Amino acid sequence: MELFWILLFSSVCPLTLGQGVYARANAQIVHSGAACNVKDDNISERIYTIKEGDTLVLQCIVKGHPRPQIRWTKTAGSASDKFQETSIYNETLRIEGILRVQGGRYYCKADNGVGVADIKSIRVDVQYLDTPVLTVHQTISDVRGSYYQEKTVFLRCTVNSNPPARFIWKRGNMRIEQSKDNGVDIYEPLYTQGETKVLKLKNLRPKDFADYTCQVSVRNVCSIEDKSVTFRLTNATTPPMIRLSVNDSVVVDPGQDVFLTCEITAGFPPPKVTWSRYPGPLPLSAQVRGQTLILRAVTPTDAGFYNCTAVNNVGNPARKNVNLIVRSKCLYLLPNDKGTDAMGNLTFQITPDSNKDSETIQMGRDLKLSCHADATPQDKVNYTWYKNGAPVFNSDSLILLRSDPDMAPGTSSLEIVDMKFRDLATYSCVANFPGSRVPELRVDVNISQNSVSPPVLSVPPGGQVVSVREGGNAELVCLVVDGKPRPPILWSRVEKDLLMSAGKAVMETPDGRLRLKNVSRDMMGLYRCQTAPYNGLNIKRREAQIQLNVQYPPIVDPVFQDVRSRNHQMVTLRCMILRSNPPRLTDIRWFRNGDFIRMPMPDLKETPELKFKLEPANNGSYECRVSNSAGMSTCTFNVSAQPYNAEFYFDTPNPVRIQKGNNYSYNLQWTQKDPEATDRIIGYWVNVRKNKQSLLSKQIDLKGKEPEKGVLLSHTISDLRIPLSYEVRLAPITTYSTGDYISRIIQYSEPYTYPRPSDHVCGFEDDRICGFSQDRSDVFDWTRQNHLTQNPKRSANTGPETDRSGTKEGYYMYIEASRPRVQGDKARLLSPLFNVTSVRGPKGSGRVPYCVSFYYHMKGKHIGTLNVLLRVRSIASVDSVVWMKSGHQGPDWKKAFFDISPSGPFQIVFEGIRGPSFEGDIAIDDVSITIGKCKQGNTVATAVLIGGSHSLPLASWLTAGLASFLLLLHR
Repeated sequence: MELFWILLFSSVCPLTLGQGVYARANAQIVHSGAACNVKDDNISERIYTIKEGDTLVLQCIVKGHPRPQIRWTKTAGSASDKFQETSIYNETLRIEGILRVQGGRYYCKADNGVGVADIKSIRVDVQYLDTPVLTVHQTISDVRGSYYQEKTVFLRCTVNSNPPARFIWKRGNMRIEQSKDNGVDIYEPLYTQGETKVLKLKNLRPKDFADYTCQVSVRNVCSIEDKSVTFRLTNATTPPMIRLSVNDSVVVDPGQDVFLTCEITAGFPPPKVTWSRYPGPLPLSAQVRGQTLILRAVTPTDAGFYNCTAVNNVGNPARKNVNLIVRSKCLYLLPNDKGTDAMGNLTFQITPDSNKDSETIQMGRDLKLSCHADATPQDKVNYTWYKNGAPVFNSDSLILLRSDPDMAPGTSSLEIVDMKFRDLATYSCVANFPGSRVPELRVDVNISQNSVSPPVLSVPPGGQVVSVREGGNAELVCLVVDGKPRPPILWSRVEKDLLMSAGKAVMETPDGRLRLKNVSRDMMGLYRCQTAPYNGLNIKRREAQIQLNVQYPPIVDPVFQDVRSRNHQMVTLRCMILRSNPPRLTDIRWFRNGDFIRMPMPDLKETPELKFKLEPANNGSYECRVSNSAGMSTCTFNVSAQPYNAEFYFDTPNPVRIQKGNNYSYNLQWTQKDPEATDRIIGYWVNVRKNKQSLLSKQIDLKGKEPEKGVLLSHTISDLRIPLSYEVRLAPITTYSTGDYISRIIQYSEPYTYPRPSDHVCGFEDDRICGFSQDRSDVFDWTRQNHLTQNPKRSANTGPETDRSGTKEGYYMYIEASRPRVQGDKARLLSPLFNVTSVRGPKGSGRVPYCVSFYYHMKGKHIGTLNVLLRVRSIASVDSVVWMKSGHQGPDWKKAFFDISPSGPFQIVFEGIRGPSFEGDIAIDDVSITIGKCKQGNTVATAVLIGGSHSLPLASWLTAGLASFLLLLHR
């Protein structure tokens, strides 16, 4: 059985050291969702087209060491530079049922902390087609001085779509063509939202009364079906008209049921009635029955403007509004100056003679009593004043103000002019709501020489500073110790822009005691207490300040730190005190693995510090516990001589090799993080598992060689069973300890098998272009084209007319030198990755020769440069120029061939460089790479060049080369 197969480590491939491999992240975006089309635009950005409702799948394939972290973000549109607040940390971005608003530019950011992060983007174009809306408008103009009357009808068809829709108008089943009917006009109006076409019926004729259909299409992109809407035009077609069953404003009491009816008085076809509300949606309890809106047991939150709209797609919609006002009042009680209760939403003010800056009641001076009810609506509140129970009427000494301009809106005042002894009495203010079930509200104010005096505000001794531990409760006290009547106390923060704990700027306390629960350090600061200007004398406010001091344990740094060191070396641990309240420390203690470390009492004014020599016996967890009177905080240090983890290298070229007996080997590579931080690493433990069951554990001996930072280590694991995958775990070993294991999955993939030389002629006839790929690090891309797909407006004096074989159907690759390209812009086309390790060179030679052959076309006075580079893949890729041509080379295709002898897996790179202007198109065709040196007069068989006749060789190349290349990128 498979679980009992034995895995052996190859003894012929010892551990080797490679060159430095820490490399910045590199990203590439590929798609695997329900795309309609993926193309490149003029600025070398990929455009992913998808139908609304389909599934978007984007995958970010990354390279780099250490393994980069992936982050997906997007902009709202192609012109915005602002990222969304949310991000997705995953290689694959998947959006089920994508919406049109989710279109835009998506970014994949790969970052591994080495150099600058790599960012790639792709533009997602969500395509859709809504059902069109058809509306009818008509005009009747009486032309004076003539004997006719013109009646014109406009049928307006509007649709939201992407891409822009195409419109077709039909009368009955017959398509309407403007050129064949003088009685119609078809045009696109200006300044309209969405795509709009208007069908104008001029001077209506009998045949114009018919069924009209507006059909819209987006040219079958993404398999989006056409949509249409039909309207029947008759001589009875009229726009809607409505009227409401109530007045423009309706005032009701809380708890009442409200019925609003919208009656249709005209309109054909019969209009449809809808109800809406501003602001906000309709209440959840709202019911719509036909044309009537029913609101059950209304509350003040149901108030607002209710809109009735009638629509039949003829003319403009008919609209009517009604303002619903729900009376409101508070239901809490406050004590008044007599010790009885008054409704809390009815307040009073006593204002002495303001012209004399008086703060007391004095005979011979004026006095104002004010009364205000917090109710909705204010203009429906009636106020009545009484003196010793008798109604008060306007007189020379008593003046009633229904709405006092010096007070808050809706405040009623009673002015006592030139106060006499006869004016000393009990005054009552009664507020009621005519036609309402809300009971009347009453407040009594006793005016006498002994009943009214200014308040005196006092903070109890020791209450100017209140200290409390974080998380506890506090009470700030500010009392009115004298004065009649005694007003409530208003609390606020002295510091600007700071709010009270309830999130309000001001809080009221009837007894002057501000109670704070679960106090946090951000609540610390100065608090202001003030007498309220209501329910007492309306004079200069009395105020005081109280400091709230929140005590909290020390804030330390670091809270946790991993400390690695060699054994027998000195280690220093420091615990920084960032903030503390109170600042004075009371204790500092050090612990190792929970046990107290006996040492001289440290200086409480200095930064806590512990120095010791690290030994195998004193590795462990160290804690520095720092205390003040409010509590204790801890710095924790994990001190160890244990080595850091290894870091797997995921970009190994072709790590799989086929072995006998349906087995394969895998070249495992990694680097060691900070190898000099701890004791010398002497080897590694490697553990291979299948289905969480260990198949083999073995120690790799470094044989005296020490790992270096950024230097690659390799080892070959042999006799793995095709096609199974395995979990490999790796841990470094020192003289004293073993590091933590890291884990990865190794998977079998078809190794690259070099195809036969006859298989390697690529004419780019297939849109997969034989496994070639665009280099994403260049400025722009090569383009696949033939004579039939050429832009008719292209530059005539540059570029080929046909492919190398002279057929109009044959394809080739070229660079477009027109705008927006500028001089020096580069485009690179990469061949598949070729593995040379499985092929032996000539006798006595360690390298295999290859012949590279291709055709090029460089016609134009602004031709730049065509370079061919050899890219050898090792730990890092190395490019070298092996062929180059510059300038105009004539109007014909020309052949080039040369030999290469790569030292490892390689790619051929075609680099086109734009010249000084637009007449500089460069093209290539019929690329061939064969084993062995080029023969004199090297030719390419015509049979494999003409339109599609070499599909078998292309498929062979694609299967071997592209699959290997993509798998390499994926790993």
